[in-house]
Amino acid sequence: MDIKKTIDDVVAKVKNDPDLLKKFQADPVKTIESLSGIDIPDGMEDKIVAGVKSALSGNTASGLIDKVKNLL
Repeated sequence: MDIKKTIDDVVAKVKNDPDLLKKFQADPVKTIESLSGIDIPDGMEDKIVAGVKSALSGNTASGLIDKVKNLL
């Protein structure tokens, strides 16, 4: 699983679609899983959601992504 690619792909889709953004805000894990087609492993949900939220807010998520990669 390429965490950075997953986050980048989800961010690209969510930030360009107000309906997806609302779905992400309501249920981020389910939205990420649906957009990426992957089942996020238990224990990694919060980290991946944080990476997407960080990228959506304009912050670079690379440090967070590197930490998540180390968990795999």
